[in-house]
Amino acid sequence: MTLDQLRVFVAVAERLHVTQAAATLNMTQSAASAAIAALETGLRTPLFDRVGRGIALTAAGRLLLPEAKAVLTRLAQAEQALDDLQGLRRGHLSLHASQTIAGYWLPPLMHRFRTAWPQVTLSLVIGNTAQVARTVLEGDADLGFVEGEIDNPLLDRLSVAADRLVLVVGMGHPWVGRAQLEADELARTGWVLRERGSGTRQVFEDALAGFGVDPERLDVRMELPSNEAVRAAVKAGAGATVISRLVAAAGIASGSLVELPLALPERCFTVLRHAARRRSRAEVALLELIRALLQG
Repeated sequence: MTLDQLRVFVAVAERLHVTQAAATLNMTQSAASAAIAALETGLRTPLFDRVGRGIALTAAGRLLLPEAKAVLTRLAQAEQALDDLQGLRRGHLSLHASQTIAGYWLPPLMHRFRTAWPQVTLSLVIGNTAQVARTVLEGDADLGFVEGEIDNPLLDRLSVAADRLVLVVGMGHPWVGRAQLEADELARTGWVLRERGSGTRQVFEDALAGFGVDPERLDVRMELPSNEAVRAAVKAGAGATVISRLVAAAGIASGSLVELPLALPERCFTVLRHAARRRSRAEVALLELIRALLQG
């Protein structure tokens, strides 16, 4: 039994006329008759009785007709769903992002995407850079947005934005007012840092190595799992930290955080996708929107 045979069967059953059904399907009468014969042979039962010069459905034909129509309706719905996906009239994108990106950079982009394609839904899960990369590799995320370096041949990477890390302390810290800090002083204060595996922690430790400072020498008094927790602890006087300027900006503007001079490198926000998986139309549209923003 094939879908083409079912189409011919339904057309003939609705008209009880092979020639008219063949014309509707844009095929010859002999091809339509052959399709019916093949279907009856495959099912091992006649579907039509030949009554004089006409035809009529057998009991088996009457039983098959609603089932065949239901199959063809479901097929049409599936084809329409696929057309909708290609035309972005429906669809879903699962996004995973590290905290700085998820909290500050990505939401406006998601809003722009939804404004352009309101029928495509987006979901966002937050994790650190290592966690996000793992979800993309395992297929739980269509796209992952990270701020740390990821080197995996199974992941395609596209730089989408630049971010700057800043050294900040609370108002009562002894470094407030300093016009210059020496690299070797960094090991002489307490630190509040993100957990290992976060992009912020990774970039900071790479920068320390560039300054000739062993990250293991730092007096890390707290490791906290969110930017907001780090920022609150530093405001309260728990120590110094290095975080994204996007995260620190409000505290610096209000005076509750003080930015200190330290030549920290810019880092890239990067979107990850699995290199071996086919891109959906929604995924392509989001990446094209990002590229347009980069060029604009």
